[in-house]
Amino acid sequence: MWEFLVDRFNQILYSSWQHFSLVVQCLILATIIAVGIAALVYRSKGLTGVANGISAVGLTIPSFALIGILIAPFGFGVTPAVIVVTFFAALPILRNAIVGLTGVDRSLVESARGIGMGRTSTLMRVELPMAWPVILAGVRVSAQMVMGIAAITAYALGPGLGGLIFTGLSRLGGANSLNSVVVGVVAVVIIAIILDLLLLALGRLTTPRGIRV
Repeated sequence: MWEFLVDRFNQILYSSWQHFSLVVQCLILATIIAVGIAALVYRSKGLTGVANGISAVGLTIPSFALIGILIAPFGFGVTPAVIVVTFFAALPILRNAIVGLTGVDRSLVESARGIGMGRTSTLMRVELPMAWPVILAGVRVSAQMVMGIAAITAYALGPGLGGLIFTGLSRLGGANSLNSVVVGVVAVVIIAIILDLLLLALGRLTTPRGIRV
């Protein structure tokens, strides 16, 4: 194992960075999409129900099958990996964003409107800051969930540590095959822990003090 790590250290480090970068970029994209959709539907019970239903059904789709389907129109590489990771990352964030926005005290919203703030200004300056801790909780859940999904995208030749895992599994029983799988899995777990700590720190920095207290 030690020889395997030393001989392939640069490759493991590069794959780890690719994995981290893929997940973080997809999380940012998923957050923008999910919060945008939530901002459009949270005032309507009907649309909220539809969005929550889509979120629930989406999580039942096998990620491996979705990757296979996307290979036909998009081919192999980064594109299907980004689509799959972003899709699954957006689902928990969407649900939490709706919960967070609908949970904001209506009296605060009415007070903001009473002093002349428009709907958009109220959303950006009152509702989203109040809902941010709940939204961030969804982001943290998504980050842990899509870490494993990002590894599966190696089936479509996506970037990241999945290449190490799939390579090891494809020749299980051969030289260094088990080492490749173990290193890939452990690296994914370590990156997941690091990202969760970074998101926890982000929450402390971006959550208004009054809400945090």
